[in-house]
Amino acid sequence: MESNRQKKVAGVLQKDLAEVLQNALRDSGQGGIIVSVTKVKVPTDLSIAKVYLSIFPNDKATEILKEVNQVKPIIRHNISQRTRHQLRRMPELQFYIDDTLEYLDGIERSLKGGDNPLEDPSLLARRKKI
Repeated sequence: MESNRQKKVAGVLQKDLAEVLQNALRDSGQGGIIVSVTKVKVPTDLSIAKVYLSIFPNDKATEILKEVNQVKPIIRHNISQRTRHQLRRMPELQFYIDDTLEYLDGIERSLKGGDNPLEDPSLLARRKKI
């Protein structure tokens, strides 16, 4: 169970990361791409922040994730400047793609009869636990 401190740190990071990422995308000329921070998980020692990103359109997700990881030090610096009065130490950032919406969309299609996973089990790809 998360402590109040973990929740507060995750909330602050989520809000600031969303702003920094949107500004970075706008500055790099990546028009039409929407990146939202869906979840931030922080352990009790606050050393790591697992950041889950939802990227639209989906086909650009891996490309955007790669770009985000390349500029991770700059993002971390920007976040540490924003949170310098709230956090003593900036956690290490780890970015992941949040595929929840894509997964739910597949389930919805299956329920409507578009794709039947009982006839074609390959439609239900193994999903990583978050």
